[in-house]
Amino acid sequence: MLEFGNETAASEAPADLIKDGSEATFMQDVIEASQTVPVIVDFWAPWCGPCKTLGPALEAAVAEAGGKVRMVKLDVDKNQGIAGQLQIQSVPTVYAFFEGKPVDGFQGALPPSEIKAFVDKLAAMAPDEDNGLADAVAAAEEMLTEGAAEDAAQTFAAILEEDGNFAGAWGGLIRAHLAMGQLDEAEAALNGVPAEISDASEIEVAAAQLDLAKQAADAGPLTELRAALEADEGNHQARLDLAVAMHANGDSEGAVDMLLDLFRRDCDWNDGAAKAQLFTVFEALKPEDPVVLNGRRRLSSMIFA
Repeated sequence: MLEFGNETAASEAPADLIKDGSEATFMQDVIEASQTVPVIVDFWAPWCGPCKTLGPALEAAVAEAGGKVRMVKLDVDKNQGIAGQLQIQSVPTVYAFFEGKPVDGFQGALPPSEIKAFVDKLAAMAPDEDNGLADAVAAAEEMLTEGAAEDAAQTFAAILEEDGNFAGAWGGLIRAHLAMGQLDEAEAALNGVPAEISDASEIEVAAAQLDLAKQAADAGPLTELRAALEADEGNHQARLDLAVAMHANGDSEGAVDMLLDLFRRDCDWNDGAAKAQLFTVFEALKPEDPVVLNGRRRLSSMIFA
C-alpha cells in the first residue's frame, strides 16, 4: 500500500481496509461490508494508464480516512460479470457503496484535491462512535431474540430517552412492537423517527418488516391461498398473497421462491410487483441471511440473463 507521507494513518488502518476483490467475494467485501462503513470500488485494468495514478491516490486518501472508508479493487478483465452488471463502460470507474447501495461515483482520473473531497464526503456518512449505549441495544436485541419483546421495548425506549437519534434503538423498538402484534404502536414509533435518521438501514429494515406485517394481515389464510393457486396456476395475485402469508408464517425462503417464480412468469405484472415485494423481503432480513444472498443472486441471474 502506498502511504504518501501518512504513515500513521496507514499503519493504524485495519488489515483489510484496502483489498483486491473478485466476483466471488463482491457480496461480502462490498455489499455486506458497506452496511456499516462506505466502500469504494475501483474498477481498473492492468493496461489502463490513468488507473496506475488513480489507484494509489485513492488508497492514500482511504488510509487517511482512518477506517471510516474501505476500498476494494476489481480488475475488470478478471471480473467481467460484475463489470457487466454494473455497466462499466470504461476504466478507471469508481463506485461508492453504503448500506448495500451505490451512493456516488465517477469515471476517469481526478486530481488529488477532488479525490480527497470524494473520500471525505464518504467518510462523513460513516456512523460516529456511539455514546456507550451500544451494549444496551445489544442486550435489548438479545431479549427480543429470546422472546421477551415487552422487556426489549422498554429497554429500547429507555435508550431513546438518552439518545433520540440512535437508529438501532428506534429500529429495535419498532420490531419489538411487531413481535407483540402491536402494528399500530409499531407504525406510531416509525412515524416518530427523526427525519435525519429516517433513511438509516435499521429504520429501513424495521419499516420493511412493518410493511410485510400489514400485508400479511390482509393476505388471508395459507390453506385458502394454496387452494386458489392450485385451482389456477396463472393467478398471479394468489401467488403474491401466498408469498406474503408464507413470510408472515416464518417461511422466508418459501416466500422468496414463490416471488421468484412469479417474477419468472411475468416480471412486469402489476408494475413489477414481484420484484418490489422481493426487495421488501430482502430489506426485512439481515443482509448476510442466506435467503437474501441466494435470492439476490437468483434475481440478478434472471434480470441479466
